[in-house]
Amino acid sequence: MAAVTMSTLVVPVAKLGAGAKVAPRQFAGVTTPKLGRGNGSKVQMSRWKGMDEDISDDQQDIARGRDMVDSKFQGGAGQGGTHNPVMSSYDYQSQGMRDLSNMTDEGYYISLAFLDKVTVHICKNFMNLPKIKVPLILGVWGGKGQGKTFQSDLIFRKLGVNPIVMSAGELESGNAGEPAKLIRQRYREASDIIKKGRMSVLFINDLDAGAGRMGGATQYTVNNQMVNATLMNLADNPTNVQLPGSYQVEEIPRVPIIATGNDFSTLYAPLIRDGRMDKFYWSPTFEDRVGVACGIFKADGVAERDVEQLVSTFDGQSIDFFGALRARVYDDKVREFIKEVGMENIGKRLINPSKAMGAVQFEAPQMSLRILMEYGKMIENEQENVKRVQLADSYLDGAVLAGASGSSNTIKSMNSSF
Repeated sequence: MAAVTMSTLVVPVAKLGAGAKVAPRQFAGVTTPKLGRGNGSKVQMSRWKGMDEDISDDQQDIARGRDMVDSKFQGGAGQGGTHNPVMSSYDYQSQGMRDLSNMTDEGYYISLAFLDKVTVHICKNFMNLPKIKVPLILGVWGGKGQGKTFQSDLIFRKLGVNPIVMSAGELESGNAGEPAKLIRQRYREASDIIKKGRMSVLFINDLDAGAGRMGGATQYTVNNQMVNATLMNLADNPTNVQLPGSYQVEEIPRVPIIATGNDFSTLYAPLIRDGRMDKFYWSPTFEDRVGVACGIFKADGVAERDVEQLVSTFDGQSIDFFGALRARVYDDKVREFIKEVGMENIGKRLINPSKAMGAVQFEAPQMSLRILMEYGKMIENEQENVKRVQLADSYLDGAVLAGASGSSNTIKSMNSSF
């Protein structure tokens, strides 16, 4: 048998391409293991395969490592420092952080009643009132499209609050217990911001849509139960909030919770009792609706008296109707653009325009009271079509076929077509 020297065991390390493979080699009759592929530079022969193929991301590790050690060793979330990821990828940032620094409240109307309720709730939760139990949760509920979320954002901007936001879609998951864990994580994120000297709240959009029961046909899941139970626990113990697997008893700053919804009677009754949730029914007055609509049409030069007449004419519409109305007026300008560019060239012009072309720009359309009334009536007619036609009732009751005397044609639209 030939002697084996150290030079015999030297394996040349080559840069491997995407599709390159290294065949196993034999030394002294023994087949050596394959080289680890690694992350492009770590290519070596070793029994520690997991170490060779380590593709971990330092930025991800920093993001995931938050709250795993005592907070005194970490800086505040969202502030500078090596304890926070510096990459600008969405995956490295808190998905609940809402940055309102680029938002202005100038020209927008804030309801005094709404402002008073939210401000008092936030202040009471940050005060140490003797022998007073302050409800942790403020439930703002009311009709659809009345501007609850937008009013809240304006107030947060005015007060200098950095909200941590959750939506109803995050209150359900395929994994049991995941939404409850997420609520605790977001709560602690907000608490960390407060600990570093800035105000924050946990803001939950459409709580009733994610945790409520909409009639007997709604399935009540384990996650619904745990979301209600977690919010109840937070309201009862706002300064002792632990994550699963971490049972260190430590006191954290209290975080006010503000939740919006349409009907809080669908929520679990013990959750909305007065000691845990302070409730505020938001039903904007005529002055509130005019004030918000004036902010919507301010950039278009619509006079306040015209806005008042517009709101009075469409008195039964929600506030978001007037935002949709303003967007609808641009339809004619968009049609002119399509005619000018040509339908076959729309993709090139909109999706990947050259630097010479630039972004699409055109003059703002004229928004007189007459034009706004016309488009408002068109939107209202489409609403009536939805309420009037209701094809599902006909289709579910029986086979709606033309036959000898019937018709498969639907009722004509109330708006004239081209």
